[in-house]
Amino acid sequence: MGNPFVHTELSCDDVGAATKFYKKLFAWKITSMPEMNYTLIDVGSKTSGGGMMAKMMPNQPTAWLPYVEVASVKKTIAKAQAAGANVVVPYQPIGETMGAIGVFIDPQGAALGVWEKGKPAKKVKKAAKKAAKKPAKKAAKKKKR
Repeated sequence: MGNPFVHTELSCDDVGAATKFYKKLFAWKITSMPEMNYTLIDVGSKTSGGGMMAKMMPNQPTAWLPYVEVASVKKTIAKAQAAGANVVVPYQPIGETMGAIGVFIDPQGAALGVWEKGKPAKKVKKAAKKAAKKPAKKAAKKKKR
């Protein structure tokens, strides 16, 4: 099976006005995340959703940007670049466990995002504990010598 579209983001000048408009238009659950300057869009699907945010650059167009799920943002961005894409965001982690994104402009001029799922919090905590134990074990071995 191919890579599915999983997320769509709106970058705009007035997120508040966009929120009002889309709340009236569709039955979306919209949640503001002020700590991230982001507004989540819950469309009622377990496999897709979206968000809204203020433009990141003054010359950025007001537009929706779709994201495709991939196994590795880094590998996919490298593959896109080798095929002629212009990379806008090479790799950007989102939170500690949410995942990572990348964005490129294809050779036709269309923007597309890629999304890599994060690891569940339990796996991240286990990996952190395991990594923390390694230096402690090395220190213990050195002490015994």
